[in-house]
Amino acid sequence: MNSIFTYIFLGVSLAAPVGPVNAAQLDTGIKNGFFNAWIFGLGALSADVLYMILVYFGVGQIIDYPLIQIILWAFGCFVLTYTGVESLLTLHKIEIDLKLGKKVRLKRSLISGFFMSLLNPLTILFWLGIYGSVLAENSKNLSMNQIIIYSIAIIVGIILWDTIMATISSGARRLLSTKLLKIISIISALSMIGFGIYFGVQAYHALF
Repeated sequence: MNSIFTYIFLGVSLAAPVGPVNAAQLDTGIKNGFFNAWIFGLGALSADVLYMILVYFGVGQIIDYPLIQIILWAFGCFVLTYTGVESLLTLHKIEIDLKLGKKVRLKRSLISGFFMSLLNPLTILFWLGIYGSVLAENSKNLSMNQIIIYSIAIIVGIILWDTIMATISSGARRLLSTKLLKIISIISALSMIGFGIYFGVQAYHALF
């Protein structure tokens, strides 16, 4: 596993699974276009990089504490449920935005993507499990410079997937009817709410 392309593919693989971040990015692209969706993805990537750094320095071990797990599940439940409900309540904006060309500020999309990923327990578990395993596997055989290069390759893979998602969502915005866009947005919102409920159940079980 010493090819840069292998790590780029790993980055794509980490970002590609259907989850709350992808659902929110798709919803953002449908409502606000390519750049908002892409910037949303960069915001999520910023949180990913933060977790990569924490895992690299061994801080990720705090996830083993039950209290930390409860807080993560609870925050994930709140953020995803709130975002999903807000998305359902703003479905009418799809039609308004398409007609008037109204745009949400890129800064808001960046912040939304960052906190969506930062407070997503799946993101944390992914980086602890996958990136932590990669570090454990290669730390004895690779120099620090090589580890940094391969970590950057993972980030490149995530950016590649971010661009693909932004393109798909903005393409759907241009090509599909308003009714179909609303249906896709509803599915994305329900997906986020579903993940939020799941995280809430996990928090309940961890607490009681």
